[in-house]
Amino acid sequence: MTDLVIRPLAAGEEELFESLPDPGLVGFAAFGDTYLAMAAAGEYRPEWTWVALRNGVVVARAAWWAGPEDDAPQALDWFDFTDLDAAVRLLRTSPLRAQYSLKLPPGWRADPAVREQARIRIDAAMAAGLSPLVERYRYRWTPECGVPPRPGRLEFRPEPDDTVILDVFRRVHQGSLDAHARRTVARSGLDAAAQEELDYLRWMPSPREWWRLAYTPTGELIGLSVPCRNYGDPLIGYIAVVPEHRGNGYAYDLLVEATHKLAGEGADRIVAGTDQTNLPMAATFAKAGYPIAQERIDLI
Repeated sequence: MTDLVIRPLAAGEEELFESLPDPGLVGFAAFGDTYLAMAAAGEYRPEWTWVALRNGVVVARAAWWAGPEDDAPQALDWFDFTDLDAAVRLLRTSPLRAQYSLKLPPGWRADPAVREQARIRIDAAMAAGLSPLVERYRYRWTPECGVPPRPGRLEFRPEPDDTVILDVFRRVHQGSLDAHARRTVARSGLDAAAQEELDYLRWMPSPREWWRLAYTPTGELIGLSVPCRNYGDPLIGYIAVVPEHRGNGYAYDLLVEATHKLAGEGADRIVAGTDQTNLPMAATFAKAGYPIAQERIDLI
């Protein structure tokens, strides 16, 4: 077999990355995105974009994403190949490490061709040492969906003190249904999980002043509602209810409040996500009129 060359792109080699044949059934290509356009917009960096070549022909490729000020990649979200062995070796050879997030069309398991494309990528990632963590829904609200009326049960207040927010995260992570939070709690404890969430929200380029704590009229804390903007979209950054008030539908109130804030800021779309196993939150998004735009599998 011809020797395999595995390396990052050099500046100006974006066309080389695009040369690998791709049926466009899963990943970004399934939603009309191209690497060239995303790289031109600053989504990817050459040094974090790797290829495997045989005789100068790309047989596997992987691109890691990060925000413009990040000094390490946040996610592996572009991974394709025509050679399974090369794909596994590429992931093992690259020094870059981040969660692999595979984007999929809604109901992807019903299409055998899509299901097969997903399977081979998951198999390759697992052979390279990653493990499946969770499957997620990704929602996309637009003004045509309508802004649901506020239920009016809660009072929403800004909270500028991060130590207060950290304490709220510690509370909401107890009994959380979120797989990423549960993993961090199990590995590193509540404090680490709380700090991880705060760091993530602080990473967003949207105003800190948008964050709201929700209270009953008598002053009992209900939870946290965080509308945000990341580097691509307005989004629902965080919705969580403290354990003692779960089961009363308050997540809907928190989601509606965040939707009103972003719509009021002129958002023409709002993206959001939740684990498919988080049935209460999935039902909340459906009730608020958020349609499922994508599914996603995270491996870590």
